[in-house]
Amino acid sequence: MKPRVVIAVGALLVAALVAAAFLARSKSTPASVSAPPQPAGATRHPGFPSPPAGAVVYAREWGGSALALGVVPEGSHVLVEASVVGPQGKGVPGLRVSLAGRDAAACGLGCYRARLSPSPRAIDVRIGSLTWHVPLPKPWPPRDGRALVERAAATWRGLRSLSFHERLASDLEHSVTSTWRVQAPDRVAYEVGTGSAGIVVGPRRWDKATRKTPWVESPQTPLTQPVPPWVAVTDAHVLSTGTLRGRAVWHISFFDPGTPAWFQVAIDRQSYRTLDSRMITTAHFMHDVYAGFNTTPPISPP
Repeated sequence: MKPRVVIAVGALLVAALVAAAFLARSKSTPASVSAPPQPAGATRHPGFPSPPAGAVVYAREWGGSALALGVVPEGSHVLVEASVVGPQGKGVPGLRVSLAGRDAAACGLGCYRARLSPSPRAIDVRIGSLTWHVPLPKPWPPRDGRALVERAAATWRGLRSLSFHERLASDLEHSVTSTWRVQAPDRVAYEVGTGSAGIVVGPRRWDKATRKTPWVESPQTPLTQPVPPWVAVTDAHVLSTGTLRGRAVWHISFFDPGTPAWFQVAIDRQSYRTLDSRMITTAHFMHDVYAGFNTTPPISPP
């Protein structure tokens, strides 16, 4: 599978790649939710600063870069690593990074590390004018979330249909919104806020550039749907419990080494449906809000 990557070269290209990234993922083998742990500093993607094994992970957008934090419990102290990924998918070197008031040492391309003792309740990440305050879960260390993510992925693949709204950005200036409908086993329909749209039904697809232009038909490799947006999962932890749109949820973070990307998801504690998903990776900052489970209107050719 190709990484779900958007290069920050303008909103028009971002809009075009919204569909391309999703459809590329849909053609792939179903996602694995149990990738083996990686040694500290290991990565399948040279130059990409993956978090250390066993970390509780957090991530956010920082201009056109991805900024992530990995915190590994080590008894009374913690190992903390900040990862900074630039718009071209490589770690950003040469930064001055402070972690909970301590200067971090470089630990590879885009990797900055410190050990903190005693274990703090929160970590402030400071880079230049940025201060990112990251409260740590209570109790510490947090509950393992792998089994919950496995159950959520199985629930996702068992759906007949769903719909979602997506916001996708490549940096602070370039973002697009889109709406999606997905229907098992191989149907997808989407419309980007700019007016472009597409429909996929089995081996055929239809696309149009604007709301006023005609549909153009073409061949399509059949998709597999519905599937979750991640490829594999490591270091899943329950950050907290709460409510979302009136539903009790687990808030779980994890790292996907296959894409690679950082995720935070909200999983319904009764149905195990994923209600919300945020993904951070190379110039690709995505927020999906899911609904219409098994009630989304059917998808048909235009």
